[in-house]
Amino acid sequence: MTLAGAAATAASVLDTDLLLRAYSIGVFPMADSRDAADVFWVEPKRRAIIPLDGFRLSRSLRKTIRADLFQVTRDQAFAEVIRRCSERDETWINAQIEDGFNRLHGLGHAHSIECWQDDALVGGLYGVKLGRAFFGESMFSNRTDASKVALAWLVARLIVGGFTLLDCQFMTDHLRSLGAVEVTQGDYVTSLGAALSGGAGEFGALERLLASAGADEPAAPSGWVIAQLLGQTS
Repeated sequence: MTLAGAAATAASVLDTDLLLRAYSIGVFPMADSRDAADVFWVEPKRRAIIPLDGFRLSRSLRKTIRADLFQVTRDQAFAEVIRRCSERDETWINAQIEDGFNRLHGLGHAHSIECWQDDALVGGLYGVKLGRAFFGESMFSNRTDASKVALAWLVARLIVGGFTLLDCQFMTDHLRSLGAVEVTQGDYVTSLGAALSGGAGEFGALERLLASAGADEPAAPSGWVIAQLLGQTS
């Protein structure tokens, strides 16, 4: 089934195999609104990516990360993260997309990064992992810098895990301030092809690094490790 031919089917359910096939060729789903009955497939002519060696770590963000102001986790509240991302006044995440990504998460193909304060979820992001590529979908923040911290931890995780591509879909001022750049569709497809060949990135490699850092005396705070990883690239 082609992506175009699958559009009507996607109105009721987004098949996980279809979703993965779409991402493998540089296409992703969107809806016109939260209540939209249909989804459509998007392939931007210009794509926003964050080069993993070009993440822009400002002095203030570095300070926030080092201070461990947020407890940062992964895959602890995926469904809640995507729900929070869909609660904006204007959103492209409808019920079909939310359900499809929750099922992708259950299969191990979609992941979330969460930021917590006082046991409350205050920021996070989610996306799709395929090969050595991570396709960032959306993020939310209820506290200053929470989404930036989540993204910084994601970049560090991708670096440690051997990833080569962080796709951000469309450029925004927020992403540009963190080092995102725009590339042509052709250059994106080339980078995507390279990221999907030669093995898969390891999304859980960061936990082992943090555990080994914590084995030292005195234990290195997680935020210091993350800031050091990003400081080597920014």
